[in-house]
Amino acid sequence: MLRRKIQNTIQDYYRLGSNKVLLLDGARQIGKSFIIRYEGKRYFKNYIEINFLEDKNGDRLFAGISTTKDFYLKLSTFAGDKMGAKEDTLVFLDEIQTYPELLTLLKFLKDEDRFTYIASGSLLGVTLNKTLSKPGGRIQKVKMYSLDFEEFLWANRVGEEVISYLQEQFSKEESIDESLHNKFLDLFKKYLLIGGLPDAVNTFIETSNIVAVRAVHDGIYELYKGDASQYDDVNSLKIKRIYEMIPSNMENKKKRLHYNEIESKKGKRSSDYIAELEYLISSGISLEVLAVSNPKFPLRESEQKTLIKLYLNDVGLLTNILYRYNINAVIASDNTINLGAVYETVIAQELNSHGFTLRYYDNKAKGEVDFLVDDYDTLSALPIEVKSGHDFRRHRALDKFVQNEDYHIKKAIIFSNDRNVTQNGKIIYMPVYYVMFLKPSNPESFIIPT
Repeated sequence: MLRRKIQNTIQDYYRLGSNKVLLLDGARQIGKSFIIRYEGKRYFKNYIEINFLEDKNGDRLFAGISTTKDFYLKLSTFAGDKMGAKEDTLVFLDEIQTYPELLTLLKFLKDEDRFTYIASGSLLGVTLNKTLSKPGGRIQKVKMYSLDFEEFLWANRVGEEVISYLQEQFSKEESIDESLHNKFLDLFKKYLLIGGLPDAVNTFIETSNIVAVRAVHDGIYELYKGDASQYDDVNSLKIKRIYEMIPSNMENKKKRLHYNEIESKKGKRSSDYIAELEYLISSGISLEVLAVSNPKFPLRESEQKTLIKLYLNDVGLLTNILYRYNINAVIASDNTINLGAVYETVIAQELNSHGFTLRYYDNKAKGEVDFLVDDYDTLSALPIEVKSGHDFRRHRALDKFVQNEDYHIKKAIIFSNDRNVTQNGKIIYMPVYYVMFLKPSNPESFIIPT
């Protein structure tokens, strides 16, 4: 049983109740159904689960339902003996995007409040946008991701005490000792190989067999590509093409998506692929990083939605594509292979799972930076770079960027494999595993004075 951070949210929902239906959004194969089912069976005497994707491919019992009365009738055909009181009955609506009309029905089911409901799905952003009558304030949509590095540490039986110690050192901007550093760097490199998809992590914990882990990666990668054809027959080939281009784009200097290369046609623009990009991002299988034209807080004001970078949602999928069974490509300390794409992917994965909106800046004259996030504590943009090699202190483009007084940069962070936490001007160097503690500001710290 993998411990997940989302468990606290689900437990509170089951235990305390809510005037909304909790809707868990995220890519397939990240553990949504498992964690809802696991906690649901602990908290409720009567547990009812409906997988609408299986229903659509089978009896289609729930297709076309428009009233709560019809829903209860269909529910009773296979779970009538479990339809108890609200307090002891949980109804889990899995893959709810399969029947978009049920998203509208959630509002009325909640208003009648006969049972406790929870739902999950992928592509919920796209589905909700296409739903004519939205459930409005009756749903609480929460995003779930694959295991982040801290959850990977829990899976590998790393204790809370040592993680808390590292978090304290991060907060104080101080290093840890050599032996502890080597341990966490080793675990971080294993995370680069395995990633955070639950099936891959469980396979690694049980077997330590990279061939078995890669088989899991193969299956999920093909599943993600196959899901595109179920979304839209017209756009599915273009979706697959863009998705397959991501690893090779990461090897380019700019790393941006080039629209002319998708169908090998000149003159193509982002507006030609709105639906395809929406699918890749909303489904959770790709992470978007948007360019900004003016890297000042708040960054949203200068987003450029046409200059986009895409990353795979899980670093294990990328290392499988790039290096297959050769673990030394990632593990070896004297590596001559450029792991820049891998390290950028894991940083994007971590920042995204922690709630950051990902952006970047690239200007030949004024400098560039891999990632920019809003720092609400200092009301400035925080540049974040990651370096996989030994020359991590060479960064002329970042130097030029932070020295530009127009941008009001207070500090920048460079993550690398080096143990030492040091500072040179505005730039702070940190070991790469410290990224697990980099999170948006705590809202509780912002109290309006009276």
